[in-house]
Amino acid sequence: MKKTVTIVFFALLQAAAAYASGLTELNVTPSPDSSKVAFTRGGDLWIREIGGSGKETRLTFDGSAVILNGYASWVYYEEIFGRPSRYRAFWWSPDSRKIAFYRFDNAEVPVFPIYSPFSQRGGLNLTRYPKAGERNPSVRIGIADLDGGNTVWAGFSDSPEQYFGTPFWSDASDELFVSREPRRQSLLELFAVSASDGSLRSVYREEYPTWVTWIEGMIFTDKGLYMARNFESGWEQIYFLGFDGSLRRLTDGENWDINLIKADKKSKCLWFTAKRDSRIHQALYRLDAKGRITALTDPSYNVAAVKISDDCTSFEAKVSNARTPWTAVSGNPVRDRGPAAVNAAKPEGKYPVPEIVTIGNDGFTLYGLISTPDGFDPAKKYPVVMQLYGGPGTPYVRDRWLDRDSQDRWCWENGIIYIVVDPRSSGENGRAGMDQAFRHMTVKETEDYLAWAEWLKSLPYVDGSRIGVKGFSFGGTTTAMLVLGHPESFCCGIAGGGVYDWILYDSHYTERFMDTPQANPDGYSEASVLRWAENSPLRASAGLHNGSPALRLTHGTGDDNVHFQNTLQLADALQKAGILFELMIYPDGMHGYRGYQHEHDAASESLFWTQHLLADK
Repeated sequence: MKKTVTIVFFALLQAAAAYASGLTELNVTPSPDSSKVAFTRGGDLWIREIGGSGKETRLTFDGSAVILNGYASWVYYEEIFGRPSRYRAFWWSPDSRKIAFYRFDNAEVPVFPIYSPFSQRGGLNLTRYPKAGERNPSVRIGIADLDGGNTVWAGFSDSPEQYFGTPFWSDASDELFVSREPRRQSLLELFAVSASDGSLRSVYREEYPTWVTWIEGMIFTDKGLYMARNFESGWEQIYFLGFDGSLRRLTDGENWDINLIKADKKSKCLWFTAKRDSRIHQALYRLDAKGRITALTDPSYNVAAVKISDDCTSFEAKVSNARTPWTAVSGNPVRDRGPAAVNAAKPEGKYPVPEIVTIGNDGFTLYGLISTPDGFDPAKKYPVVMQLYGGPGTPYVRDRWLDRDSQDRWCWENGIIYIVVDPRSSGENGRAGMDQAFRHMTVKETEDYLAWAEWLKSLPYVDGSRIGVKGFSFGGTTTAMLVLGHPESFCCGIAGGGVYDWILYDSHYTERFMDTPQANPDGYSEASVLRWAENSPLRASAGLHNGSPALRLTHGTGDDNVHFQNTLQLADALQKAGILFELMIYPDGMHGYRGYQHEHDAASESLFWTQHLLADK
C-alpha cells in the first residue's frame, strides 16, 4: 500500500509540473503494474514512465479541437461512460502493455454555446452537443501496443449512426470486449476485438422492440461474466455469458434493479441485491448452484453497504425504510435460512413518517410515499405538495430513512401533506410499464399523475383545490405539463431545469425513448411543453391564481446537460400565450443548484408554497 501511494504521489507531482508549464494533462491514470501513467493532452493520448527519467511517449498525433483521442465527446461522457468518468475514454490492459482508447471525431457535431455573465466581457463555452436528430460524433476504437509502438484499429465502421459502450479487457489482455448499438437503440451486440489485428468476433446479440440498455455492473470469471438483462421475461434476470458466446439464464420471477455483488468460485453461489419480493425495496439475495434464491435481508427494508466475507460464508449490511433508521444486520446464509433479524432503535426526535400507498390505473400498480403534517387532524382539510420525476426506469419512490426526496420537513412543519409518486414507466411494473413511454414519452405518465390527483381528492382530509406539484429535470418537464395542461387538478407548480421540447435535448437519451424527430414528429409534438403552453386552459384566465402566477420556472444558465435554452423558449411561449409565470435564474448554475444557489432555491420555494397553498388557510 505504501509503495502504491508513493508512486501515485510522484505521478501527481509530474502532472502538476506539466500543468504549471501550460501543458494541461487530463485523467492521469496509473497502469495496473504502477510503472507508467496514461493521460490526454491537447486531444492526444500519452504515457509517461513513473520515476526515473519520467520519459513521455505520445501515442496519437492527430488531436485537435475536434479530434479527441482518449477523451470523450460530450454525449458519451453524459449518457454512456457517465460523469464519474470525467471524460476519460482510455483503458489499460491487465498486463499494462496495451491501452485501448476511443477516438472521437466531432467535426460534424453541432456546436452549442453556453454563456457566462461573469468578468467584464463575459465568456462563452462552446460544446459539441448533438441534439435529437442531429449528427453524432464518429468513433474509432484503437488499441495501442506499448512494446511495439503500433496502434491497431477495431474493424468497425466509423459511421456516426451507432454507439459504443464502455469496453472491458479479457484477463489475458489479448481481446477487448466492445458493445455496440445502432442509433435506433433496439439492438445490442457484443464483440471481442483482437488486440493483435483488430478483427472482430461476435459474442452476444440482444434485440428488443422498444430499446435496450448497456451491459453494466458485470461480475467476471475466467470463463465469462454474470450480467443482469431485461429483454426476455418482462423483468430483469441474471445470465451467465461465456466468452465463447454461450448464454445461460439463472433466475426467473419479477426482479428489478438487480445489482450483482459477488460470485463465489468455490460454492458457485452468487450474491446480489434486487427488488424481487417488493417493488420498492431492494433486498440482499443469494443464488446457489442449484438455482435456489434465498432472501438474506427483510424485503420490507432497503439494503445498502453490503459486505461479503472473503470466504463467502457471512455478510454485513445496513437496512432502513422511511419509518426505520439505518440499522446494521448480519448473517450466515449457510446456517440461517431466513432474512436477518432487524433490531432497530427507536428514532430520536420527531420526523415526517412517510407511508407506502398504491393505486391502480390502466391495469398498472402505481406506488407513492405520503406524509401527513405534524399535529395531523383527519377532520381538517390540508393542501398537498406532490414531488415527481417521471423518466423511464427512474423511480422516485424510495422507501429509505430520511431520503432526500421522499419526505419534506418544511411541509411537515407547515401543515402541508407531502407525497412522492411514480408513474407506470418508472420501473415498478417492469418492461410492460416502461415500454408505455416509447415514442410517447410523458403522455401515459401524465395520465398516471392525474390518477394520483383524483385519488388525493378522494381523501376526506385533502383540499383538492390546493394540490401543488414540483420536479427537477425530467420532473420539471412533467410539472410544467401538469400545471399548464391540467390546472383543474394542479393549482400551482415549481418546474426546475426541465426539457420543454425534446428536440432540445441530447440525441442518445432522447432517441432511446422517442426515436428521432424525423421518424416520430407526432410523438415529439405531443410531448412538447411549448405546445402545451399554446393550448393551455390558463390562457383564458391569464394564468392567475389568487392574483399571482401559478407556475414557477427555475434554471441555471451554465447547465451543460439541459440547456437554459429550454426555459427561455418556454418563457417566450408563455408570454405569447399571455400566461403569467415566475422565473428564477441562477447565473452559471449547473444541473442541480449548489451552495448559496441551493439555499436560495429552498427558501424561495417555501415562499411560493406559502403564497399558493397556505394563503387564507
